[in-house]
Amino acid sequence: MSSSMTGYASAEIEIDALQLTWELRSVNHRYLDVSLRLPEELRPLEPRCKDAISAVLRRGKVEAALKIARPTDATPTAGIDDSALEALLDLQRHLHARCPEARPLSTSDILRWPGVLVDAKGLPDELDAATLECLDSALRALKAARDREGERLADVLRLRCEGIKQIVARVRPELADIGHRYREKLLERLERFDLELEPERLEQEVALVAQRLDVAEELDRLDSHVLEIEATLGKDEAIGRRLDFTIQELNREANTFASKIQDEALGKLGVELKVLIEQMREQVQNLE
Repeated sequence: MSSSMTGYASAEIEIDALQLTWELRSVNHRYLDVSLRLPEELRPLEPRCKDAISAVLRRGKVEAALKIARPTDATPTAGIDDSALEALLDLQRHLHARCPEARPLSTSDILRWPGVLVDAKGLPDELDAATLECLDSALRALKAARDREGERLADVLRLRCEGIKQIVARVRPELADIGHRYREKLLERLERFDLELEPERLEQEVALVAQRLDVAEELDRLDSHVLEIEATLGKDEAIGRRLDFTIQELNREANTFASKIQDEALGKLGVELKVLIEQMREQVQNLE
């Protein structure tokens, strides 16, 4: 199943009058790049949270933030951590010994200092497990959202593949007639300027031009690359890089086709071909 690298999901869980909320956002990235924001008391869980994310997602820049809150009607249970307060006051005394003119800390300064103001009730023992459980729910929701978007992108790519196959099918019957059309144009120019060309020389010139304009090999490779893209879209793995490479090859063949063809009608088809490929390239940038 194709999966996009873009998505958003959130999950909530309540434990012992605490509400945990995970918010996950992901956007395009060459590799998997995880950015975590955890409350200070849950920082030790960071490695386990990153492992959980990397077990589900393979590419994308992921921002994951956890918020912990008490219900608005909960009784305040804030208290002072005496050890943290004493450490802060020791730091202040040391600073004043070196810089007597330094302004003393205000009450608000002290209360804002990390670790001084704590929840006197303490955190529940099950908080770690609840945090990981909530993260798992958010990850499943994000994966589902990315999969839905990925399937939509895959449908767009399949539609463009059909467009390329139709263009190739329209070009093939015209190849046999390119030499004849060039011969007629050359005879028309010679007649316009009242010039004559030996029949043998004329046929040699037509044959050389027809050889230069032969794009049968490019058309075969276009068909082959389209089949590769369609097969890749059915794989249950990270396919974005493989598709990106295949579309680069597709674009190379389209450029060669456009440079060889000097026929007005086929030239327009070459432009349509390149437009379709560019649209595919833009969509593939979003796939995991």
